[in-house]
Amino acid sequence: MLLRILHRTRYRYRGSIDMAQHMVHLSPRDTPTQQLIEHILRITPEPAARSQTVDVFGNLRTFFSLQAPHETLTVEADSLVQTEAPQPLPDNAAWRQLHWEDVRRHFRYRAHAPYDPASEFLFASPYVPRDDAFAAFARPAFTAGLPVLEATRALMERIHTELTYETDSTEVNTPALQALEQGKGVCQDFAHIMIGCLRSLGLPARYVSGYLLTRPPAGKPRLIGVDASHAWASIYVPLPNEADPDADPEAPPAGATENTAPEGAWFDFDPTNNRCGWGSPGEDYVTLATGRDFSDVSPMRGVLQGGARHKLDVAVTVAPPEEIAELMDTD
Repeated sequence: MLLRILHRTRYRYRGSIDMAQHMVHLSPRDTPTQQLIEHILRITPEPAARSQTVDVFGNLRTFFSLQAPHETLTVEADSLVQTEAPQPLPDNAAWRQLHWEDVRRHFRYRAHAPYDPASEFLFASPYVPRDDAFAAFARPAFTAGLPVLEATRALMERIHTELTYETDSTEVNTPALQALEQGKGVCQDFAHIMIGCLRSLGLPARYVSGYLLTRPPAGKPRLIGVDASHAWASIYVPLPNEADPDADPEAPPAGATENTAPEGAWFDFDPTNNRCGWGSPGEDYVTLATGRDFSDVSPMRGVLQGGARHKLDVAVTVAPPEEIAELMDTD
């Protein structure tokens, strides 16, 4: 599926900003289920300095600085992405024998065990603590001896069923535990809750920011700028032969070198829409960035000197490129 994403962020400041430095994560990633064909980032006013780097999680990020007074700032990302349908969750004998307890055991500390990069996603992060409340919510889905992907899907379904999606019920910095306690939130909260549940059981999980193709109501035209960013979670699972429950717990996984463990796979779960798959939850999803939680992949953040309050407008459009071209020609 070929998708074009327009993401415009506009700040209007009350009072002039003297200088500013900003970091943005607005370039979609190349993944096994998507290819970035084109990405253009327009910044107004023109930055005095601008550079791109890859962060520790493999995301492309752009830094820019504004060194002259300004009262508005507009950042427009225009991306063209080719997506593919993800593989369904595996259900063969090897994967069904890989219980969630085996994965937890794989990531328990062992002296001289090879380093597995996914272990970085086991620990608490700024937006997602490890807490008994998360573990208690997850335990009905993680019964003894259940295959890890089956248990994770059951957790996703529980979040989707028992929590209420309600716009404006939380803020961007609302703690995940508060969202769980009140039983409602938005996609960011649902992703943080799922990540907290998995980590609290000793399973590595990460945050995924991105977009989802939405359909306008029947009989209504598609409009520019009415979509929104999306978020979901993914769990890392070592390959079945790497987490053999009958293996020596002190021995490194098969295929491991002295310092690193062999690569497993990340599986994506979207509790907001109750969809999952390997690589992404669906071909109508676009992965933007991955990290420990939202704080690692915020679309835009900055440090300002001067000014006071501001008004923020964000407009997102996700659609096939020909539809966007027609809408823009009409405008």
